[in-house]
This record gives sequence, C-alpha cells and structure tokens, in this order.
Amino acid sequence: MKYSDRILNTPSSFIRDILKVTDAPDVISFAGGLPNPVSFPIGDLQESIEGAIKKNGSKLFQYSTTEGYLPLREMIAAKYRRKFNLDVNPEDVLITNGSQQALELLGKVILNKGDQVLMEEPGYLGAIQAFSLCEPQFLSVTLEEDGLDLVKLEEMLKTNPVKLIYCVPNFQNPTGLTYSLEKRKAMRDIVSKYDVAFIEDDPYGELRFRGESLPYIGAGHMENSILLGTFSKTVTPGMRLGFLITKNTELMRHLVTAKQGSDLHTNIFTQYVIHEYLMNNPYAEHVKKIIALYEEQATAMLDAMEAYFPKTVSWTKPEGGMFIWVTLPEGLSALDVFQKAMEKKVAFVPGDPFYTHKRGVNTFRLNYTNATPDVIREGIKRLGSIL
Repeated sequence: MKYSDRILNTPSSFIRDILKVTDAPDVISFAGGLPNPVSFPIGDLQESIEGAIKKNGSKLFQYSTTEGYLPLREMIAAKYRRKFNLDVNPEDVLITNGSQQALELLGKVILNKGDQVLMEEPGYLGAIQAFSLCEPQFLSVTLEEDGLDLVKLEEMLKTNPVKLIYCVPNFQNPTGLTYSLEKRKAMRDIVSKYDVAFIEDDPYGELRFRGESLPYIGAGHMENSILLGTFSKTVTPGMRLGFLITKNTELMRHLVTAKQGSDLHTNIFTQYVIHEYLMNNPYAEHVKKIIALYEEQATAMLDAMEAYFPKTVSWTKPEGGMFIWVTLPEGLSALDVFQKAMEKKVAFVPGDPFYTHKRGVNTFRLNYTNATPDVIREGIKRLGSIL
C-alpha cells in the first residue's frame, strides 16, 4: 500500500510513544503532561451525568450541531467577557474535540503545502504534529525568559510570507515560561502590522500559583486572533472537550465546514455533562484546589533540583502550569541522558521533539503534576546522580 506524503512527513508523538515504555509501575515518570487524577471531580461528574440525562433525555444520545451545545458556548463566552473583558459571543465559540482538534482544523483551513508557520523554539509538540499534516515550512523564533525574541520575530515577519503564528504565552509547553506584559504589548504591535493568523493557545492559564494574571496578546486586539481553551486541565482530560474563540466570521465559517468533514460535531454527551457540572458546582473553588496541589508539587521538584542537580545544570521556575525545562551543559545530548535515566527507572521527555530543525539538543522537559512530593524527590535524586 502507498501512503500520503503528509502522513509520511508527520512525526509520531514522541511523548505518546515513550509513555508505553515509562508506564511500568516501577518507573518514576515525569514524561507525560498528565493532570493529577486526584484533581478529577469524579463524584460531581457522576451527579452531572445523571442530572444531564434526567433533564435532557434522548438529546444526549442524538446527533447535534457542529458549532456545539449553545448553553455551553454561552457559558464560555460569558466567562471571557467577565474575566478578560473580551467581546465574546456564543457565535464566536466553536466546541472542539480537545484543543488538539482545534489545531488540526486551523491547519486544514489556513495552510497549503509549503506555507510558512512561525513557532516558538522550543514549541509545543502537539502543534508541530497537527500542522505537519499540512506539510508547511516551519520557521522558529527563540523563546527567551520573558517571551519571544522580538528582534528575530520582526525580522522573520519582514522577510518571510508567514501565514500563521502559534504561541503559548502562559506557562508554555514545554518550558513553563510566561510572556511578560511588556513582551505581550510589543508582540501585539509587531504582529498587527502583518496579515497573519495569530493562534494563542491557553490550556494552562487558570493554573497560576504565583504572580498576576496577564491580558492576552491577540484576543480583543487583532482581527485574525484565535484563542484556544480547554476543560482538560481543570475538569477532565478524558472527555476531550476544548474550544476555539475567534471574532473572524469568515474564518469561523470555514472552521465549521472543516469540522463537518472531520467529525460532524464534538461528543454531545460530554458537552451536556460539562455544562451541567459548571452550572451546579463551584468551578473556581475546584480550580483553587488544583492550583494549591500543583504549587506543592512544583515546589517539591524545584527544591529537589536545587539539592541534587549539579551547578552546571539550569532550569526554569514556572509561575503556574505543569512543566519545568532543564538545560544541560553544551555538548550533552538529553537523549543520551534519557537512556541512562531509564536504567535508573526514571523518565522525562528529551528536548528533540519540541524543535522543528534541531536534533541531539541539551534540553529536556519535566512534568511535576502527576507524582507525590516524596516520589518527585526520589525521582529527581535519581536524575541528579546521573547528571
């Protein structure tokens, strides 16, 4: 059988592949970007399932509209009006099968083969994979401690016909870094000069345990702004419920068409259930509990790294989210360290999959949200003995 160029040129998810290896019960894994199952409101969700069926009956089991369950879209729009002072209405919201589907749909709608996509370096593997299916040309701008290298960003936009920009400004995956207020304003000024789609992915924004919430870069300011959100990090990842927000009506129309060709509509059962959950439970209080849990876990990992890692190794200090990014001395390959770490029964994600053009890099990602402080300390101690 012969296969398409687009699938042959799309990398398999390194993280999904190594999770098969690291899932053994005796392995301490900092590899997956997994929310802590302790944070899943199982009892409340069970009540929400029963309540949604009782109130709505057969509607939960029937085909539905492509755009998504209207009361849920109204609830999402109201939240962004209230919390971020954004002019968002239900028709600006598209319910997707997780943020990952939003990325795939945006690639289908915006990109032709060879079009240029500008990414953070390092960047989110899921976005690289989703856009790779469209066979674009990737351009990269280095992610600094407070956001993208603005000089390089402007240079790239001046000299290349970039069609799409993708970034994760809050607790970025994989680095855990957050764009500063100054960088956000400067980026907005730069990008606004160009006819380019600007995707702002915000799966972790609510999980802030230090500092103050910051305004979005594009949402509310740019005509071609696209904002992505999800319930995966705050309620349940298994229901695969995300959403896309844009004021560009022509873009939304094309996205709906693409979604019709993809899956007709997102699982309507889960949409009713999440809406029922949000209507009848203190969501903000639930998120506060997750934040407290993740702050404890992040602190445990940072303290252990300070105690056990050599001075030649550096790392980011996130203000929220789920990840820490580690940089080894120049010349070392994180892939080589990964093999030695697996011998010690501890796992992480080497940095290679987060780059579009680099291999054998000296960086790797650690996830702290899916282990207890004691297990985190033991795992970091093992890593420290290798480093």
